[in-house]
Amino acid sequence: MSEIETSVPGHPQFTRREGELFAEEVQLEALAREHGTPLFVYSKAAMLGALAAYQRGFAGRRARICYAMKANPALAVLQVFVQAGCGFDIVSGGELERVLAAGGQARDIIFSGVGKTRLERRRALDAGIGCFNVESEAELEVLSEVASAAGKVAPVSIRVNPDVDPKTHPYISTGLKGNKFGIAHGQALTAYRGAASLPGLKVVGIDCHIGSQITDEAPYLDAMDRVLDLVESVESAGVPLPHIDFGGGLGIDYNGDRPPAADTLWGKLLTRLDARGFGDRQLLIEPGRSLVGNAGVCLTEVLYLKPGEQKNFCIVDAAMNDLPRPAMYQAYHGIVPLTRRSGPAQTYDLVGPVCESGDWLARDRALSVQPGDLLAVLSAGAYCMSMASNYNSRGRAAEVLVDGDRAFLIRQRESAADQMRSERLVP
Repeated sequence: MSEIETSVPGHPQFTRREGELFAEEVQLEALAREHGTPLFVYSKAAMLGALAAYQRGFAGRRARICYAMKANPALAVLQVFVQAGCGFDIVSGGELERVLAAGGQARDIIFSGVGKTRLERRRALDAGIGCFNVESEAELEVLSEVASAAGKVAPVSIRVNPDVDPKTHPYISTGLKGNKFGIAHGQALTAYRGAASLPGLKVVGIDCHIGSQITDEAPYLDAMDRVLDLVESVESAGVPLPHIDFGGGLGIDYNGDRPPAADTLWGKLLTRLDARGFGDRQLLIEPGRSLVGNAGVCLTEVLYLKPGEQKNFCIVDAAMNDLPRPAMYQAYHGIVPLTRRSGPAQTYDLVGPVCESGDWLARDRALSVQPGDLLAVLSAGAYCMSMASNYNSRGRAAEVLVDGDRAFLIRQRESAADQMRSERLVP
């Protein structure tokens, strides 16, 4: 990089050129002026770059990368991964329809989640779903009933809870005994025997997912060993498991986090897999955040600066309905100006207009800002728009996908009329 072009740490497709912030070849301030704020901007190159690390890690293996679309379900984002040859991990009937609308194939979809309805199961069966990841013995029985009534056989994989601590936020830990997900490791063999005996089911694999925003390789290695122990037990009991699904959960750099690179992590995991004699098995993985998290930013305008006795507040037009992660998880997002401003910085809490004390985006940040300035909230590609709401009757933000020197509006800003369209007054 030259002195007049520097990349944002952890965001190689976002660069500063002579003081101005760019996504690939597109100036972010120009996008904010054209489309307004709050505005989510995603880099296609960043998504494909993150995916490439997984593809390198699995080179020469029988493996399918299934994007966990709950991280960001925008149709244009799904389209990027369809065109890159990915499958998809879904958790609702609505997500199934989104994948199909984006051009994905049902046979490349894994349907996860603890509370699938009968209607969702039937629709997925009719579409030709690739696999159901089943999370309870009761679900196995219901799915068998639904499939048998439809004259079909449902392909199933049981999600096993290995009781491995991923050392992440408790709200996004999914593999411990106290979590609602999966079937306990000690009950899995019984569940597999039951699944193999049910008329509407065909056992096709085993699944494990221990959490999200994981930055240490050790939990993955521990979970793999426990899953492979179980594979040996289940297959010894006469139930073949054609594929092994190791889930997702790899973290990204929000604030100096140092997760292993995807290809490095999977190099170690595959070495362990080979050593235990499972190297030729069909593999599935379900990354989400690590594919899209650092591919997105949220642009927001400074509305007011409000000094206080204990805190100084920088009030912006983005809020907790746009970026729920800080309020929900006390999460950190980097904040940078679109245009560098000279002058002394002050320490602010960055807050939004929503009528809640929990409506904050950042705490105690040193910023040199004035009303009208534009800021970028970093690492906003995952679990921001996908969790956005209309709280306070605020319309959801617009979204733009950047591809080189082109920018595409992929979601229009939601209007008040959009929000009220499905509502009715009482006569």
